[in-house]
Amino acid sequence: MAQRLLELCAVDSTTGLEDAVLPALVPMLKGCDARVELLPVRGAASNVLASWSDTPRLLFSTHLDTVPPFLPPVRNGDTIAGRGTIDAKGQIVVQLATIERLLRAGHRHLAWLGVVGEETDSIGARASTGLAPRLKSLRAVLNGEPTGNRLATGQRGILHLRLSCQGRAAHSGTPEVGRSAIWPLLDWLHDLRAQPRPQDPDLGPEIWNLGLIGGGRAPNVVPDLAYAELFVRALPGSDFAALAQRLAPHEGRVELLHDTPADRFPRVAGFDHCVVPFGSDAPRLRLLVPDRTVVLVGPGAIELAHSVDEHVTLDQLSAGVDLLQRLANHFLAQP
Repeated sequence: MAQRLLELCAVDSTTGLEDAVLPALVPMLKGCDARVELLPVRGAASNVLASWSDTPRLLFSTHLDTVPPFLPPVRNGDTIAGRGTIDAKGQIVVQLATIERLLRAGHRHLAWLGVVGEETDSIGARASTGLAPRLKSLRAVLNGEPTGNRLATGQRGILHLRLSCQGRAAHSGTPEVGRSAIWPLLDWLHDLRAQPRPQDPDLGPEIWNLGLIGGGRAPNVVPDLAYAELFVRALPGSDFAALAQRLAPHEGRVELLHDTPADRFPRVAGFDHCVVPFGSDAPRLRLLVPDRTVVLVGPGAIELAHSVDEHVTLDQLSAGVDLLQRLANHFLAQP
């Protein structure tokens, strides 16, 4: 696994450049006797479908893209550091190692799907739903993300909101002639911060991030415009957008830029579960399964993903293979 991970992570496959990893990835899949299909999505980004049967019962999946900046892999003993070691090229090597074990045990009803664009707009997962007519025999999707080798109970949704205020420009020496757009926006955000947010036992707390803020035209001009963009990790039935509207000043406006609903994943008896703080392709990939069964799981700590300290140990990878094999046997044993 170590050599495979080093080879995959040596390639910069930042979102939009996913095809760069194909010369390393495709031989690995074909070396497992897979039938490999490249499914162009956009530009230099193609989904990859590997199959060992025309009627797969179990689909392993994760994403091919990574976030910038590219950090080449470095091995130090049993630890491999670098971009993608857990998010999500480490998931690829663990899934391939699991598939090899299953093949040796006589299981052939397997498939693997690598998707593009997960780190931005999930375009690869959205495009993959077109495979559903070919995958009617699926019993489950095992989607790889760093969950510490525990099964995620679900994921919070996303609300991307833009709050804006209008004012009236004026000379900074005569502010009484104008009306600042920034002060009402700051008061609005202050009031939002003071509001308690709910908790969910499966999904955790609803939280929001003030990611962008701006306004004005020059330091010596009373600002006639101001805006802030909020990213909400939303719970089912979230009232956050309505709350923002209710607290809005007279000149305030709320725009919904993006909305992805929260999702709960089925619990699998006999396995450890956990609440995860991140989103994934799992809600879209589960649409490939007739009964929508999906498991979000994989080695690595999400706290290290997207950081300069991203790394994984060989013990974590090996434990991930053992776990995925147990999960696969669970689903493949179902009548």
